[in-house]
Amino acid sequence: MNVTFDPDEISSEQILDIFFTLHDPTQLNRQGADVGDQYRSAMFYTSESQKEVFTDAVERAKDIWGPNVVTEVTPLGENFEAEDYHQDYFDKNPNQGYCLAVVAPKVSKVRAKFTSLLR
Repeated sequence: MNVTFDPDEISSEQILDIFFTLHDPTQLNRQGADVGDQYRSAMFYTSESQKEVFTDAVERAKDIWGPNVVTEVTPLGENFEAEDYHQDYFDKNPNQGYCLAVVAPKVSKVRAKFTSLLR
């Protein structure tokens, strides 16, 4: 996922706090029942300053999740856009089983914790 944002509206630190709320950064190459390196916790940087911000965020996450945070901080390589049917999947399929069981609770958690940042 590529995130574009207006730093006058939301800080990179706030976005990273949301990132670490949305998933479990202590699971290596998995999220719940989904297994494989495509499910790893990772942040891909495009500059050294971004790398530093991401590395600091991982350290802050350890204060919450403990020392077993496995989030990778790695240079952005080739990035592929997901197929059309994956775009806005949750918005288009809110009643699909996976969305109800896995995605909706995560979205609810973020909405509850970060209400002031949402429009």
